[in-house]
Amino acid sequence: MKVKVIPVLEDNYMYLVIEELTREAVAVDVAVPKRVRGPRAGNPELARLRPGLAVLGADERIFSLTRRLAHGEELRFGAIHVRCLLTPGHTAGHMSYFLWEDDCPDPPALFSGDALSVAGCGSCLEGSAQQMYQSLAELGTLPPETKVFCGHEHTLSNLEFAQKVEPCNDHVRAKLSWAKKRDEDDVPTVPSTLGEERLYNPFLRVAEEPVRKFTGKAVPADVLEALCKERARFEQAGEPRQPQARALLALQWGLLSAAPHE
Repeated sequence: MKVKVIPVLEDNYMYLVIEELTREAVAVDVAVPKRVRGPRAGNPELARLRPGLAVLGADERIFSLTRRLAHGEELRFGAIHVRCLLTPGHTAGHMSYFLWEDDCPDPPALFSGDALSVAGCGSCLEGSAQQMYQSLAELGTLPPETKVFCGHEHTLSNLEFAQKVEPCNDHVRAKLSWAKKRDEDDVPTVPSTLGEERLYNPFLRVAEEPVRKFTGKAVPADVLEALCKERARFEQAGEPRQPQARALLALQWGLLSAAPHE
């Protein structure tokens, strides 16, 4: 299994997952089909270019949807297994995808969209903090070696906020230093791993005492809700940042090829 990481628009990521034996591919979060094939944008154009193309998702609002997926449903293409995980919070019909191959030394992959990002999570646009907490808790049960491929390049601002939440967290400090170097080199910061996220992502650390102390809350969902509010204030107070991901940059990585941070 190979994952082609394709930065598009200002700070979005789309992905092409390639099954190496059959050379079949699955596109995730297609925003600009011409980066896969074709001259325009969105699922309708891609479906027009590829008649019979299957467009799968959990939300009927998805353009050109051919089949609605259910939570826990498992798919297969080639040797790759796909488990569909409904993760509401950012949107009501948000779906994340957990991919793995049997008898393969490479770690599994999670395409988390806006549910989980590097050192952060999506804002609660259509759901509650309780829903977001439950979604993140479910993702947190996946193997720690799971590679996390998120929907946006917000790593620097996420880590700056994480440092505000836990100023004494050495893992936050090290990851922030690494992310700044990636930014200088104009290189994406994805993927991370779930094991790493548990060390520096405050939205996965709502049971940790420093995070609870920062929010003044004790119940995990309340901690998460307070974090989301503080994160919104943090963004409003900050200076606009140029997006790290450039539309012309596309990197093809295997699941093990992300450079580790110091």
